[in-house]
Amino acid sequence: MTKKRLCAAGTAALFVCAWGALGQETKLAARELVDLSLEQLSNIVVHSVSRRDEPLARAPASVYVISGEDIRRSGATSLPEALRLAPNLMVARADANQYAISARGFNQVLANKMLVLIDGRTIYTPLFSGTFWEVQDVMLEDVERIEVISGPGSALWGANAVNGVINVITRPASATQGALVSVTAGTTQRDAAARHGGRLGEGHYRLYAKTVRRDNTATADATPIRDQADQTQVGFRSDWGRAGDSFTLQGDAYGAEIDQAPAAREMAGANLLGRWTRALGAQASLRVQLYYDNTYRHHPGTFKEHLDTFDFELQHAAGSFGRHRLMWGVGLRRYRDEVENFAALAFLPADRTLNRNHLFAQDEIALSESLDFTLGAKVETNSYTGEEFLPSARLAWRPDERQLVWTAASRAVRAPSRIDREFFAPANPPFAVAGGPDFESEVSNVYELGYRAQATREVSFSITGFYHDHQKLRTLRAQPGGAVFANDLEGHTSGFETWGNWRAAEWWRLSAGLSTLNQSLRVRAGASDLQPASATGNDPGGWWKLRSAFDLGRALELDLMLRHYDALPDPEVPAYTALDMRLGWRVARALELSLIGQNLGDRRHPEWGVAPGRPEFERALLLRARLDL
Repeated sequence: MTKKRLCAAGTAALFVCAWGALGQETKLAARELVDLSLEQLSNIVVHSVSRRDEPLARAPASVYVISGEDIRRSGATSLPEALRLAPNLMVARADANQYAISARGFNQVLANKMLVLIDGRTIYTPLFSGTFWEVQDVMLEDVERIEVISGPGSALWGANAVNGVINVITRPASATQGALVSVTAGTTQRDAAARHGGRLGEGHYRLYAKTVRRDNTATADATPIRDQADQTQVGFRSDWGRAGDSFTLQGDAYGAEIDQAPAAREMAGANLLGRWTRALGAQASLRVQLYYDNTYRHHPGTFKEHLDTFDFELQHAAGSFGRHRLMWGVGLRRYRDEVENFAALAFLPADRTLNRNHLFAQDEIALSESLDFTLGAKVETNSYTGEEFLPSARLAWRPDERQLVWTAASRAVRAPSRIDREFFAPANPPFAVAGGPDFESEVSNVYELGYRAQATREVSFSITGFYHDHQKLRTLRAQPGGAVFANDLEGHTSGFETWGNWRAAEWWRLSAGLSTLNQSLRVRAGASDLQPASATGNDPGGWWKLRSAFDLGRALELDLMLRHYDALPDPEVPAYTALDMRLGWRVARALELSLIGQNLGDRRHPEWGVAPGRPEFERALLLRARLDL
């Protein structure tokens, strides 16, 4: 019997066992996003599409919402694992700590076309225009929702929101009162987290701390890879308000050590964010946000970096004027990046101050009761290419309250990073590889058509088709004595993404998603590219995910997730199907025990990297105890 058939048979057996465990007394456990009635769907709120809270049912974008309850029932132990729940994301684990995460292609560990935010703070490094996922963490029990937009968000969120936006939104402090302790132990890791929330004058606060130890992974022949990690993080959040004003002050600090040859790499960081919002009445508001972020990374023998980020943003929702709903904003950001270079590679100059400022405006126009037109644009300046114009137009039609048809056209750019302009290898001339002094922004013109519907009280679904026209993608151009980064690649990406939910019974909910991807890239006439295809990204032709949530009586829950990814072309990674499972038992009102199984579909499989040295991920079992007082 093939592996795929074994996976299917195992899944079917678990479904049958769950069915048999149900008694006549089974009742629906309270949880979020399960009642798929039209009224419930209308209550799901998203913020990332229009920079304001709006019902998901009316949001004209390809957006998937991962709720806090979805995360709890998945058994996820990290933020990247929680992102596996989004059917519009390609999530590949590269080792014990690193992940390649993207939407609509160009995926790699140093992916540079996704914008990621945590509570309004951009998680971004100007080294390569992306996210170091191994140090991005939150207390998952405090996450309210994660909004995953596939498709450009540059008109509102700026450069680098080319293929999508991931927005992690944690609960207000008032929703996390009391004490919570969570401990997980198993075959691959151990972690513990604690949080306490209380009142603070007219507001509320919470404090948290968490620690995690991840074990080494191993290659196909069981040779251990030195990638075990220890990480500790602490943080706080406080919220208060009066007479139309609300305030938030929050911060985090972390330290991590990840083993590698010849010596462990070290990472640390801290951030502090303040936000003030004033309600001005009639859907009008003013918001001011300021944050500071400090990160430190030391990769022995490669580079050492200290990065300070200062960010200020003002946003004014002007409210409604006849058929128009206006919003505008301005932002100022400064990076102070200090790098200590080594012999193998260098960033020159070693120390750099970079500015990224923006001005944006958006007008939502009600053409009729059922037809809305949204026109937005951002002008963003950066230290490398100056001004970038990022427009977007969206048209949304509601045939009735159960359906939404939308289409959009956008221009998005990936602005140059320090690697593009200031990277040199080796550190001293003659350079084999050099940053391109004239490297320009990569450009994508994107066209989308989507449909979202509440087909029946029990069934809802969304489908989006997309076409990305790419210009000026990064290449490695030959020149006398070496090579230089240039903009000689062009082409297109197309496909569709769809997902749906079916409440099959009061005690059973099914969710499924499918994404396809077709990519055609070519070097422009008269140019050449010395870099391998994997430097642009390594993407499957498609993937699908299936989730099933059972309530086995009043105290038991069974959650299954089957995920399949087609093969990756270069470097080649075989297609795989993985089964994850969680069995939860509510022992008492405040105590929950969970048995979590990961990668149950096969003995082991790779997800990323070059054989034979890449890690292969084995079956894992974890036991979690959660005490919520």
